[in-house]
Amino acid sequence: MKTFVAVKPDGIRRGLIGEVIKRLEKRNLSIIGLKMLWMDRSMAKDHYSAHKDKEFFEDLIKYITSSPVVAMVVEGENAVSVVRNMVGETDPKEAAPGTIRGDFALDISKNIVHAADSEESARKEISLFFEDDELYNH
Repeated sequence: MKTFVAVKPDGIRRGLIGEVIKRLEKRNLSIIGLKMLWMDRSMAKDHYSAHKDKEFFEDLIKYITSSPVVAMVVEGENAVSVVRNMVGETDPKEAAPGTIRGDFALDISKNIVHAADSEESARKEISLFFEDDELYNH
């Protein structure tokens, strides 16, 4: 199974790319796609379309386009649920110690990483960040 993970601008600025990758690999997950890119507004709006009607949408778009992100396709058994558990709750105050957000995130709007929440989201996000979905069908 494959999933999508991104290290967000605060994770990039704080030098946590290697830490995120190390934690994924220690769980026997494989990084089969990896790239650093600047998201433009259009891509950011597509990526966060589920939040388009929420009051924080514009702040989210401004934040995610403020620096590069590192996009990854991660493969392994039960990858979606395993990665979601590793990432922790969206709000770092609720994220358990030992999770990426529990250990490193400072606030809900700057929470280090994004991880797909379902197989359907993973497919969509992989195809958005990687020009075709060849990685998903690999």
